[in-house]
Amino acid sequence: MNRFVLNETSYHGKGALSAVADEAKARGFKKALLCSDPDLLKLNITKKVTDVLEGAGLAYEIYSNIKPNPTIENVQSGVETFKKSGADYIIAVGGGSSIDTAKAIGIIINNPEFADVRSLEGVAPTKKAAVPIIAVPTTAGTAAEVTINYVITDVEKNRKMVCVDVHDIPVVAVVDPDMMSTMPKSLTAATGMDALTHAIEGYITKGAWELSDMFHLKAIEIISKNLRGAVDNTPDGREGMALGQYVAGMGFSNVGLGIVHSMAHPLGALYDTPHGIANAIILPTVMEYNAPMTGEKYREIARAMGVKNVDAMSQEEYRKAAVDAVKQLAKDVGIPDNLKDIVKPEDVQFLSESAYADACRPGNPRDTSVEEISELYKKLL
Repeated sequence: MNRFVLNETSYHGKGALSAVADEAKARGFKKALLCSDPDLLKLNITKKVTDVLEGAGLAYEIYSNIKPNPTIENVQSGVETFKKSGADYIIAVGGGSSIDTAKAIGIIINNPEFADVRSLEGVAPTKKAAVPIIAVPTTAGTAAEVTINYVITDVEKNRKMVCVDVHDIPVVAVVDPDMMSTMPKSLTAATGMDALTHAIEGYITKGAWELSDMFHLKAIEIISKNLRGAVDNTPDGREGMALGQYVAGMGFSNVGLGIVHSMAHPLGALYDTPHGIANAIILPTVMEYNAPMTGEKYREIARAMGVKNVDAMSQEEYRKAAVDAVKQLAKDVGIPDNLKDIVKPEDVQFLSESAYADACRPGNPRDTSVEEISELYKKLL
């Protein structure tokens, strides 16, 4: 038996932002705790949402104690702010950091026995749905607005906790490319490659099946066609990436990921490496490692990425073509091709043990070990 969980409602395209007020009013919400990070406040991106709320006469309070890799303290502080605010729902404005923080806050408010946050790691046995969340992404990559996953950093242990819970999914996703138009090139590239990683890992994970394959292949196609344009800030590129990353999220949220993500998570926890950058650097090397366990799937990845004449290729050729297409896209959008400026050799053992313990590792199509993950890290140095 397979399960598929998606938002109750989602809005897409230019001008979708107005739906935030429409949905809040239709659902009878009174006051929002608006979770958004400090940079978005400074850049007046959050203001686009507050303008909509104010125009509709809707009350809100802003919570912005959110780091790029949100911490246990960020969540616990947000829980206390929610309790004091009198809010009855949450609006999450931002990338994965803001939305993940909102998810954890919403879960704990309605499941207070998990207030330590650490007990939410993995598949936590929560009983009640989170406080209703309306998610407004400002990056085209994490797809946190449509997933049942969130990631919180345990600073004391230098590790990221992957939390999986059907109770945390936002009730409404509002995916408006205008909210992403001010992203700098580097962030657009990083989040876009994160989305591609979601699509490729989701397509080859052990849990993949026909319904998820449909989403992942289409996401690979959309992302491959639009990421370069999004980096150049073209309207079509932005709109395409806003859709592509969401479609990828619809798939991987329901079937899991693999060791690209489990290797990327410790880099974020230990070095504060941007998640999309870590994924993008690691992806081609892990694709090569996983290739023997993927059957004919790399042929379809290559095809979705625009490679010609894949049906005339041997298995070895189309597998290489798929990896090369990923490498070329990463190069075109300015992603480094190794970890030598990020990883300290003396940390490889800790990173490898952390990656092996990560919740994404079991979904990898090829069974692995701490030793093999260590060799993959070393190969990238």
